[in-house]
Amino acid sequence: MSADRATSFGAEAANYEAGRPEYPFEAVAWMLERMPADSRRIADVGAGTGKLTRVLGHAPGAEVVAVDPDAEMLAALRQSVPGVPTFQGSAERMPLPDSSLDAVTLGQAWHWVEPIAASAELGRVVRSGGVLGLIWNIRDERTEWVRRLTDVMHSSPAENMVNGPESEGPRIAAPFGQVETQRWEWNRPMTRTQLHQMALSRSYLITAPADERTEITRQMDALFDELGLDGDSTIDLPYVTHVFRAVRD
Repeated sequence: MSADRATSFGAEAANYEAGRPEYPFEAVAWMLERMPADSRRIADVGAGTGKLTRVLGHAPGAEVVAVDPDAEMLAALRQSVPGVPTFQGSAERMPLPDSSLDAVTLGQAWHWVEPIAASAELGRVVRSGGVLGLIWNIRDERTEWVRRLTDVMHSSPAENMVNGPESEGPRIAAPFGQVETQRWEWNRPMTRTQLHQMALSRSYLITAPADERTEITRQMDALFDELGLDGDSTIDLPYVTHVFRAVRD
């Protein structure tokens, strides 16, 4: 998987924050409910602009830190979720001490990591009985216009890992145990502008040549014209949130 694509998001941090959906609170709560009763220390890894970080912060007594390899994304996170400590690092190279966490979460991020190395490193920083939680918001392509939108924008590594035709879900290794999974279906009303921002925040478009980006934008506009999506009008974009959790041995 391209390292350039994995670390490309900082260039479009504003579009990422505006165009990407939030995470359903119920899904995040389920992801963490296996944490030990006295837990509070959570690291959001691959935190980006803080989409998941801010939901984690609503947990009573939570002490949340954010980790991301991209300094520009962390700068955007400090603006959107002020007060959360930030660290530059990755799932394979955590800038935190042994057994210092009760949980680690990754939102839209596990498909960028090497799962064996990441599982081992996160197992180092999570105490026994702690939780690894993975979550993705994936557009529901059972809706015809959404399927056409993906054809224009191209599928992403996240979609292929979680929702692809041969997907077995994310691989989580020792020292984490059996993986449990759950899903939530919901809708997000979006304007034409927000849909363009969502597309521009995707690694494929960020790293594509300028002429290809222009052609994708043109095809998206043709689809939105067909749908009658103009001005401040909105259309419901259906999502399926896929959640996975595993407890550290």
